[in-house]
Amino acid sequence: MRGLHADTGYLLYRIGLRSGQLFNAFLQESGLRLRHYALLRFLATTEGALQRELSTRLGYDPSAIVGLVDDLEKLGFAARRPSPDDRRSRIVVLTDDGRAFLRDTDEAGLRATSTLLRPLDATERDTLHTLLQRIAETELS
Repeated sequence: MRGLHADTGYLLYRIGLRSGQLFNAFLQESGLRLRHYALLRFLATTEGALQRELSTRLGYDPSAIVGLVDDLEKLGFAARRPSPDDRRSRIVVLTDDGRAFLRDTDEAGLRATSTLLRPLDATERDTLHTLLQRIAETELS
């Protein structure tokens, strides 16, 4: 009989949980969670996105996106603006304060990742990142 650690899917699940715990721990001071951070990181790559696009791209339920954006707006990290293509729609944009927050948390995020990947040397970390990126580009796009 195979043990749980022989199952790659289970290992990915467990490592994902641990990664979330580490990121949530460093975000705790700000009152944010990993989902907020992911949304901010996505917004940093675009000029703005419709809420339904955020839901699709991040894989979150549309109702969760509304709450996350509400939280980020209260902190001044994101704002809803009229869409230039359709005035009835609102796009979510990253604010200057949101950009500053991301810059301020970069080092903490790197520490969380470093803690998680501590057993790997630099080459192994690069290889893991490349492989995960390839999977993500195929499965999550």
